[in-house]
Amino acid sequence: MSDHINYTELSDNELIERFRYSHDNKYVGELYLRYAHLVLGLCIKYYQDKEKAKDATMSIFENLITELKRHSITHFKSWLYTVSKNYCLQDFRKNQTIRKKEDAYQVFLKETVELTDETHLNTENEQWLSKLEDSLKDLKENQQMCLRMFYLDGMSYADIVEKTNYTLNEVKSNIQNGKRNLKIKLEEKGVRK
Repeated sequence: MSDHINYTELSDNELIERFRYSHDNKYVGELYLRYAHLVLGLCIKYYQDKEKAKDATMSIFENLITELKRHSITHFKSWLYTVSKNYCLQDFRKNQTIRKKEDAYQVFLKETVELTDETHLNTENEQWLSKLEDSLKDLKENQQMCLRMFYLDGMSYADIVEKTNYTLNEVKSNIQNGKRNLKIKLEEKGVRK
């Protein structure tokens, strides 16, 4: 207990220096006690979800163990605010990318099978996805690869050209023919339009 009282008397910069010298996480722990509530408040502002904000706060302080060794910090509170804000923004962008891929995948599913009945997709989703995966495997390798890269990985035509060494016309043709052939394969497996 008296040890903790000694930490509270140290400035932020003294805690950082002692941490760098000793690699003892108790100094970061003291910084956590001082600033976790501020970081949590910032994270709540970005996430609009208290549980996600708590997880982000923990991750930010876990990252400090590495970051404090790498950076020369004169004003810890300002630096921590910037680090926390950047963490939230990067996480937000990463999640947006995931959502875009999921949205592209849903568009792919709807375009491929031309589903007009949303409840069909929702009620038989697992079985349908299994048939889709099986049907994808039945396609020619070049069509399968281009479809996966374009729809599932969210790659552009140019990215696929670079990755596969196909021409732009070959990539477009593989995607178009792959969609048509996938639709045929799905119909053969009894997936209705």
